Amino acid sequence: MTVELHFHGASRTVTGSCFQLRTDRARILVDCGMFQGPKTEKELNYRPFPFGPGSVDALLLTHAHIDHSGLVPKLVKAGFEGRIFATRATRDLCSVMLPDSGFIQEMEVEQLNRRNARRGRAEVEPIYTAADADQAMLQFTPVAYEAWTEVADGIRARYWNAGHLLGSASIEVEVAAGAKPLRILFSGDIGPDHKLLQFDPEAPAGWDYVVCESTYGDEERHDASPERRRRLLKEEVEGAERRGGALVIPSFAVERTQELLTDLVELMERGEVRRAPIFIDSPLATKASAIFESHASEIEDGPLLRRAMSAENVRFTESVEQSKGIDRLTGFHIVIAASGMCEAGRIRHHLKARLWRREATVLIVGYQAQGTLGRILQEGAKRVRIMGEEIEVRAQIRTLDVYSGHADGPQLRRWIEKRLPIRHGLFLVHGEEEALSGLKGRAAQLMPEEHVVVPALDDVFGLTRDGLRVPDRQGKRRILPTQTAQLDWHNDLSKLLLDIGETMDHAADDRARGVIIRRLRRALEETETETGNGPA
Repeated sequence: MTVELHFHGASRTVTGSCFQLRTDRARILVDCGMFQGPKTEKELNYRPFPFGPGSVDALLLTHAHIDHSGLVPKLVKAGFEGRIFATRATRDLCSVMLPDSGFIQEMEVEQLNRRNARRGRAEVEPIYTAADADQAMLQFTPVAYEAWTEVADGIRARYWNAGHLLGSASIEVEVAAGAKPLRILFSGDIGPDHKLLQFDPEAPAGWDYVVCESTYGDEERHDASPERRRRLLKEEVEGAERRGGALVIPSFAVERTQELLTDLVELMERGEVRRAPIFIDSPLATKASAIFESHASEIEDGPLLRRAMSAENVRFTESVEQSKGIDRLTGFHIVIAASGMCEAGRIRHHLKARLWRREATVLIVGYQAQGTLGRILQEGAKRVRIMGEEIEVRAQIRTLDVYSGHADGPQLRRWIEKRLPIRHGLFLVHGEEEALSGLKGRAAQLMPEEHVVVPALDDVFGLTRDGLRVPDRQGKRRILPTQTAQLDWHNDLSKLLLDIGETMDHAADDRARGVIIRRLRRALEETETETGNGPA
């Protein structure tokens, strides 16, 4: 039997997770996530899938995060009619996260089309709508951990707790192939040690092939115990309070927000930091928090979370008017808002209102993909563009990485070691170049280096009981491997516009500004002459 594994996402980049397992009798997907980060990658969300959605028999979701589930409504809209297998908690989270994603797209496209109309440009459509997401939810089938489920002809699967997020799973897949099945494990995202709300990850040992995430494969965190985590958070809160302004925390609405809220309330109740207003300014976070509360018996420290959510100083804002009202507050207060990478949602409005204030603090607590506003701030940008407006960065930009939902390099190595033997191939995905290289070096200490593979986007591999092979027929690449997880021309253009504005501001007088403009115009005219793309 022919068995092929196609890498349609999260390959040499950290978003867009999507893997196709194809046999002579069936096709399944593991994850169908949205690309985030540089616009070159995000543009892939709008292109047709590199496979026929109607030919896919089933979709298996590792967890609800948008980079793993965000294109599910598009898949259904494009003709996928099969079942979507996920844990019950993943289904519940997707029921609020996917419609929220569709709603955000509708709102952003509406605003873009108003601008396009003024510029004489064509209208665009959202990838999918909230209604499309609601329709997709009808195809979800909940599964229990550690129970076999027949998902397609000749393929069965079993879900194991991945310790990353409420409902997250590593997925064990068995493909019938003669007397002995082919065994494949998809790690999903693996949680770290000492995660506040999740138990440690689990999965069996002994595989033919393993697909493993690599987000922090090159990093080593020291002592991420609950005590150290709260102590570091306390120091950040105290520093923000001394500066006298708002503490703004861009946070993923699902789980990161709930973890931060739990620790903040715990510190305040112990008297270790001053009690202050905490605003959870994300309708999605509010809905997700309710789901976490309903699943509190399934997670570690569920009682702590319940107590934090009902604390008197915690306010869940719903309306846009309430959100705008927060920015008019003075004095010390804490705002937690999505999105975690500052790419969409209410956090961008809060950053626009606060970044230029010296008394404000922005605390980054999660992974920031290359090209995102969060990464640009984290790397020390002095000016940024938000919603078409230049903002000078005067606020304190701080990073606290102990809330990561991902295992670090040594923890991933231990996870891989516990899965041994891995007989034929370990595929490293969901990481940028340095992380992939770091984890490959760690994995090569456990198995032959030639068995550790770093696939590029749209690579195809044949899986056999005798070893890995590259089929004669390869998928067509949508973008080159060198274009993933890189700053692209959109980032360069934004930086250029900021540099032009700063140079004009610092020019000695109008004459000097005129010289700058003439040189820029001359450079544009030379480019138009060279390319033949002059104005009509």
